[in-house]
Amino acid sequence: MSLLGTIVSKILHPFGGGEAQAQTPAETSTTSTSAPTGGSDAASGGDVPKVDGKVDVEAVLNDLASKAGQPLNWRTSIVDLMKLLHLDSSLSARKELAQELHYTGDTNDSATMNVWLHKQVIKKLEENGGKVPDDLKD
Repeated sequence: MSLLGTIVSKILHPFGGGEAQAQTPAETSTTSTSAPTGGSDAASGGDVPKVDGKVDVEAVLNDLASKAGQPLNWRTSIVDLMKLLHLDSSLSARKELAQELHYTGDTNDSATMNVWLHKQVIKKLEENGGKVPDDLKD
């Protein structure tokens, strides 16, 4: 599974109820996805927070953050978001994600790339059935 697919799956299916099919920019216009419909994950018996039939991304990530044992600012930091999901947040991993998302900027300018990556991941979460907070939308 792609790194983006792993991120989307861990947030939109936090109890392992299924794998999200995260769309890359090239697939966005030709591939459609349906929003998750159930409120409970049969595999684990856990409830996935829903808003208007969509997974409440903020609730899922805030819940993970409350259990992280360290302060992680997932709202603005791609590094912290990846750490929260127990993913490799190294520069090389972020460059891999940037390549996957067709980043055209300088990957050696990590600050600019990180901001772009965070915005793209939030956008992809919304495109794949997540309800993201209004303040995180472009």
